Amino acid sequence: MREQSQPSHLPVMYAQVLDGLRVLGNGRYLDGTFGRGGHARGVLDRLGPDGRLLVMDKDPEAIATAHALFGADGRVAVYRGSFADLASWEETAPGLDGVLFDLGVSSPQLDVAERGFSFGKDGPLDMRMDPESGESAANWLARADEREIADVLWTYGEEKLSRKIARTIVARRDETPLLRTAQLAELIASVVGRGDSKIHPATRSFQAIRIFINRELEDLERGLDAALARLKPGGRLAVISFHSLEDRIVKQFIARHAKAPPGNRRMPVEVAFTPDLRDLGGAQRATPEETARNPRARSAVLRVAEKLPAGGAA
Repeated sequence: MREQSQPSHLPVMYAQVLDGLRVLGNGRYLDGTFGRGGHARGVLDRLGPDGRLLVMDKDPEAIATAHALFGADGRVAVYRGSFADLASWEETAPGLDGVLFDLGVSSPQLDVAERGFSFGKDGPLDMRMDPESGESAANWLARADEREIADVLWTYGEEKLSRKIARTIVARRDETPLLRTAQLAELIASVVGRGDSKIHPATRSFQAIRIFINRELEDLERGLDAALARLKPGGRLAVISFHSLEDRIVKQFIARHAKAPPGNRRMPVEVAFTPDLRDLGGAQRATPEETARNPRARSAVLRVAEKLPAGGAA
């Protein structure tokens, strides 16, 4: 085993994630959201010579980082793609002892203005985690009708002024194409107003558009199903969420597979329920010490579950 070392900039809930995954020296683990490899490095440090680390990411820059960091380590395999498709990767076929999803946009993506994720840094209005696939935010906003834009802002951002923002976007784009993040952020601020809130008025709308463009919630639902299918009995699933829409999906997924549904008196015969997951402690949050160092950790929620043997026995 290599000497254990922590990255200089710890990823969110680093210690809790590694405790939750309960890394076995000869285990096979998947990090479905590699980012810049903080969590993956922690897993690899705990693997022995027979262990295996599989890393995935949509972002080509993240994949380049994975090859640069771990390309010479024979225990590591790298795959560019969404974790929604993890079951299609042959490396997962032998079964997994642990799966990690660290959801949402990564700090490097936010920090690079050219990626178009940040309302605080002017750049092309892109927002794609894989900039070589799918439709950019600018292209979608140029063609979507007012109702579709409003629905996205409300559904994925819970933006109360979604209709007014959508109406303003459609009116403004007829005069000037929306091609830059600063343009969109200023437009939204003109509708919402800045008020006394410390949160930028474009926060919810940018979140909503990003989630929609990248199909994040759909990918999460597919990824959770795929992870359960590939986990070995005793294997652990760890998911970090950063907003309630994600966390609700994860919470309901674990509950659906861990607890019998409520009884229905209208059903003539009670349907037998066999759990295939055990919920390990419910929602975990970052420590006060971590949130003081890293404000992004304040909204993080970690949930961990363990796959049960066939038949649901403990």
